[in-house]
Amino acid sequence: MSNDRLYLISVFVAVVAANGFAGAARKLGISPPAVTRAIAELENQLGVRLLIRTTRVVRVTEAGARYVEDCRRILLTLAEADEAIGGMHGHPKGKLILTAPVLFGSRFVTAIVSEYLQRYQDVSVSCMFLDRLVNLMDEGVDIAVRIGELPDSSMQAIQVGKIRRLICASPTYLERHGVPTSPDDLSGHSIISASGASTSLEWRLREAGKMRVVKLNARMATTTNDSAIVAAAAGLGLTRLMSYQAVDQLRSGLLKAVLVEFEPEALPLNLLHREGRMASPKARAFLDLAIERLRNDPALS
Repeated sequence: MSNDRLYLISVFVAVVAANGFAGAARKLGISPPAVTRAIAELENQLGVRLLIRTTRVVRVTEAGARYVEDCRRILLTLAEADEAIGGMHGHPKGKLILTAPVLFGSRFVTAIVSEYLQRYQDVSVSCMFLDRLVNLMDEGVDIAVRIGELPDSSMQAIQVGKIRRLICASPTYLERHGVPTSPDDLSGHSIISASGASTSLEWRLREAGKMRVVKLNARMATTTNDSAIVAAAAGLGLTRLMSYQAVDQLRSGLLKAVLVEFEPEALPLNLLHREGRMASPKARAFLDLAIERLRNDPALS
C-alpha cells in the first residue's frame, strides 16, 4: 500500500469519525478543500461512492461502512506495529485506553491504574468505566475487562478470576422475614431489582443440577447496582448482584448471601486485548500488573 493511499484512508476515517469534512480538517490540521480532494481521489481510485454529502450532513454509504472498518484495522495495525517495534520489553510510553464495568472499575481497576502510573512516568491512562460492551476496535480501546462467557472473536482473552451471582439481604431483613431456603420461597419476599426500571424480572438458579427460571415482581426497581446495594443494606429486601459489586458489604456483614447452594456457575473474569499482534510495551506492562493483582485478590477467586 502506497503512502498516498494511507493518507487517503486516514482522511476517510477522520471524516467518518467527525461526521463531517470540517471536523476532519481540524483534527488532521489540513484545509477542508484538501479533505474534499482526498475523498474524491479515494472514491475515484476505488470506483465506489463512500460518502453521500449534503449541505447539512455527511452519510456513509453501505460500501463506505464496510470499507471504513477495514481502514480502521489497517491504521490500527500500523500504529501498533510502530509502537511495538521496540520489542516486548521496551519502555512503556504513550496513552493507554481501557474499559471496565462501572463498579468493577472503581473498586478494582482504579487502584491498578494508580500503581501503573506511579511505576511508569511516560504513560497516561484513559478509563472508560461503562456498563455496556465497548467495541475495542471501533473505540480504540487497548484493554477491556469482561465478565461472562466470551463469543468467538479476534481478541485474546486472559482469565484472571471468577464472579459469583449472589442473592443478598441485610441480617436485619432476614431476622424479620426469615431466610429463604429454596427458590420457591422468593415469591414471598420483598425483591429489589437492579436490572432496570421494570419491576418484572427473572432470576436463573440451579436446582437439582438443572437451570430454573424464577419469575418475580420487584418491590423496588432501579437502574444502578449502587442503589440496589444501599436499599438491601437498609433492610428493604433481597437483591441479586455480582459478587464483586457487594464485596465490601459482604465482608463487613451489612449484607449476607442466601440460597448459595442454588447459585449458577460462576462467570469467568477476563482481560481482553487484540490478538495476533505483539502487545505494545504500555499494554504489556499493564496486563502483567493487572493479571498479578486480580488473580491474587480473594474477592475474585
